Amino acid sequence: MNCLVMPHESCVDVIYDDSSQVYHSRRVKSEKKLLQSRETMAINKEEEAVIIKPRNDKREYRRIVLPNSLQALLISDPETDKVAASMNVSVGAFSDPEGLEGLAHFLEHMLFYASEKYPLEDSYSKYIIEHGGSTNAFTSSEHTNYYFDINVDAFEEALDRFAQFFIKPLMSPDATMREIKAVDSENQKNLLSDAWRMSQLQKHISADGHPYHKFSTGNWDTLEVRPRKKGLDSRQELIKFYKENYSANLMHLVVYGKKSLDEIQILVEDKFHEIGNTDRSSFYYTGQPCVSEHLQILVKTVPIKEGHRLRIVWPVTPGIRYYKEAPSRYLSHLIGHEGEGSVFFILKKLESDPPVMGCDPPHSDLWGLDTGNNLASDWIVTEAVVGWATSLSAGEGDWTKEFSFFKVVVDLTDAGQEHMEDIVGLLFRYISLLNQSGVNKWIFDELSAISETVFHYQDKISPSDYVVNISSNMQVFPPEDWLVASSLPSMFRPDTIQTVLDELTPNNVRIFWESKKFEGQTDMVEPWYGTAYSVEKVPGSMIQQWIKASPNEHLHLPASNVFIPTDLSLKELTEKVKFPVLLKKTIYSRLWYKPDTVFYTPKAYVKIDFNCPYTSYSPEAEVLTNIFTRLLMDYLNEFAYDAQVAGLYYGISATDTGFQVTVVGYNHKLRILVDTIVEKIADFKVKPDRYSVIKETVLKEYQNLKFQQPYQQAMYYCSLILEDQSWPWVEQLEILPHLEATDLAKFAPMLLSKTFLECYVAGNIEPKQAESMVLHIEDIFFKGVHPICRSLFPSEHLTNRIIRLERGINFFYPIEVQNKSDENSALVHYIQVHQDDLMLNVKLQLFALTAKQPAFHQLRSVEQLGYITVLMQRNYSGVKGLMFVIQSAVKDPGHINLRVEAFLKEFENKLYAMTSDDFKSNVNALIDMKLEKHKNLREESRFHWGEIVNGTLQFDRRDAEVAALKHLTQKELIDFFNEYIKMDAPQKKTLTVQVYGGSHHTEYEAAQIEKRPPQSVQIDDIFSFRRSRPLYGSFKGGIGHMKL
Repeated sequence: MNCLVMPHESCVDVIYDDSSQVYHSRRVKSEKKLLQSRETMAINKEEEAVIIKPRNDKREYRRIVLPNSLQALLISDPETDKVAASMNVSVGAFSDPEGLEGLAHFLEHMLFYASEKYPLEDSYSKYIIEHGGSTNAFTSSEHTNYYFDINVDAFEEALDRFAQFFIKPLMSPDATMREIKAVDSENQKNLLSDAWRMSQLQKHISADGHPYHKFSTGNWDTLEVRPRKKGLDSRQELIKFYKENYSANLMHLVVYGKKSLDEIQILVEDKFHEIGNTDRSSFYYTGQPCVSEHLQILVKTVPIKEGHRLRIVWPVTPGIRYYKEAPSRYLSHLIGHEGEGSVFFILKKLESDPPVMGCDPPHSDLWGLDTGNNLASDWIVTEAVVGWATSLSAGEGDWTKEFSFFKVVVDLTDAGQEHMEDIVGLLFRYISLLNQSGVNKWIFDELSAISETVFHYQDKISPSDYVVNISSNMQVFPPEDWLVASSLPSMFRPDTIQTVLDELTPNNVRIFWESKKFEGQTDMVEPWYGTAYSVEKVPGSMIQQWIKASPNEHLHLPASNVFIPTDLSLKELTEKVKFPVLLKKTIYSRLWYKPDTVFYTPKAYVKIDFNCPYTSYSPEAEVLTNIFTRLLMDYLNEFAYDAQVAGLYYGISATDTGFQVTVVGYNHKLRILVDTIVEKIADFKVKPDRYSVIKETVLKEYQNLKFQQPYQQAMYYCSLILEDQSWPWVEQLEILPHLEATDLAKFAPMLLSKTFLECYVAGNIEPKQAESMVLHIEDIFFKGVHPICRSLFPSEHLTNRIIRLERGINFFYPIEVQNKSDENSALVHYIQVHQDDLMLNVKLQLFALTAKQPAFHQLRSVEQLGYITVLMQRNYSGVKGLMFVIQSAVKDPGHINLRVEAFLKEFENKLYAMTSDDFKSNVNALIDMKLEKHKNLREESRFHWGEIVNGTLQFDRRDAEVAALKHLTQKELIDFFNEYIKMDAPQKKTLTVQVYGGSHHTEYEAAQIEKRPPQSVQIDDIFSFRRSRPLYGSFKGGIGHMKL
């Protein structure tokens, strides 16, 4: 589909039509004088657009085209407390000039710096953050998207600053060089990421001259070294690229405001009419990225992390061309299904060495098979199964308007990775089943019905996410579908679906196989990420066997989905309560209830928290609890997969104090799912075969923790030092191989033998329904002839308590990065302030808001310490603090820590020099942020649940903090800084975690012998340290001790 900039479109209003549930565009009446400040282009009657929107959406929409051909969608939402804008430019990495890889991405970085109208560096970001907003951008293959959100009263100036990105940006030589380093730092962060590595490898194995083949991120070599060798000046090439490509006719703008459409239109016309229009055409290319030499191939590659993954990929017709027919969605629904009869269902139940295909033993030559017509037909599912896969996903990816790929990704078990060809064979058997079964209208209608419900009852999301989604849609969809995009399949055309299905053949397949078993067996290296790989052609005999594959009796289409909601009515909830109420309290449980009196949607949110003392008894107990919850999810999958397809989501996860069940979605069938989950828990039995698979998965996850980004490792160590009940993952990893199914069989009854249920039910559910649900759970677990559980004594309630650091002492914990190949280092500089306290809370929050952008500007933009540079508040179980997080490949943690301390010294002067107007602006920004309403039921429920699970129960927290902020003075903020934050502050408590990367090994060794002042104390043993420190109290106690 071509870029949808239509030459004769004008300003249009959007009117709701009850009969058709769509919005009809009409011409704006000329007598609206306030719109006569700038003419728009004429529109013919027959060219009026129809903008489809959800039935319950009260927002107003208007589409306009400015005289410079910039196309915009205006959104008026009188109820919003946050406004936003997004500009999508139809220029992306595909447009990078040859030899300047990453230039489009580099330009995205540079536009944030300054403009002729606002020349102060980083003043745009500073303005956004100081007014309660956020801003970001991303570069994709064919477009670049810039966006921000901000408090309502600062919108006009923010929009003006934003518009200058596209009018007259400044790109100073100094800023240019610094930002090339920032791009290089961003790339350094990604070098050991399997996701980035595999994405680039798939691009690398494609046609050299095709834009898909390019390296899109950029680095120091592509943006500075290579251009300079060619006599090119990177800054001049950047400016040239901007002038040649950033044309108004290639831009799509979405503006989300609180004011009327007419007022927003005046604002948009005034701010954006100066963007130049060169009538630049969208980047054009011909040909497909994969030709014959890139098909029928097996690529073996060595990942960074433990695990085996199989990616089966086909080039297909882009779904965007047939988005109403949704061929890829239809096929991904079936191929990626996880219910009975699906590919994944079979793969989960296969033996480690079954009589599959009559093949040789697992360690035979990969292609040395004599399978004939027995391909997977003799697979026998027995009780003694192991399973070949732990997950399977399918769908369209890497799509553009000109090409696309359909991908099936299978995570394999150790047993499964010995049967790659069998797994691919099973997949082709299922594709053969789809061909034989034909395209089924009932399946399409089911997907269409689900999509209709999802679209018309969709939750409100943040304005920034909303405008980004729509501006991206505007590039590829016609105006009537800017809100809908591809979410509503409405045209059943079997031939279109069959066309894509016909492309999923052995002749077109590309297989990427990731496993560490290929170490030392590869003969090529991908140049940008250093990924080791080899390529071989799939033998013709194997291709022929796959072509002849036919379905067997174990494979069949899914049954109709019983979880599709049909009752979407709203309950008559008479109580207009603002906060959760304690509906019921027994010795077994507490039930918190919050009816939906805000969002009016047929959805509910349920939390059931099992407080089990044995869960954190030891590292073994924590590991077994983790496996227990994973097995429950595994057992439920076949039954509950349809629930998730129909918009009813569930999760079971381990917590610090036990485990919890979460169910969210349409309330009509929710009770069925909740009851089934609870019954599965009560009837839990260990299946040795599934235990082995889950254990293997968890083991690899623990092994892969060492490959986390250094900043993530630093934050983990900080938590391990501060949280009294946490066990180190290295100890869990050590014990895990020795734990057998019998150990879990013994542990599970003990885990459940003592428990207390903390329950929260919210949404479109009546009080008696909520009570009935919890009473049923109590009956199952606590009552009957042989109760599964007994209630807890008050002393048995687990609480997660936090180490209280010592005033005047700078504790530090130096350690080398777990993955010695990672050159990045990281620092966490944590300042512990207080336990939950109203006035100290708002002072800390205000200081963090005030210092956030200056810290980023100084430490990241000016000093270029690292791409990841964050200043944030940190909450450890009610204990609040300030945290700097910085990851760097150029400086060691000791140096970074000195720079953080230097920043705090320098910021002291800025704090004293702050004008009263700036102070009031920051206070008002924070107040506006706190007054921001919850967008949907899930967001509201998460806030309330946080108060419940922490035991603080301050549901009116935001109102109370707003009241406190209104009386806060500038002197009080300075006093807070002097008391808790500044160097040598009397109440200052500091912990720094210093993770030294591979490039800073020398600095790490030097740090071990460095003499330090008496107030700096090194932590040599985390657990000796924890045992020697006092603890903060807990807000949460037993049933008789919780604050109500």
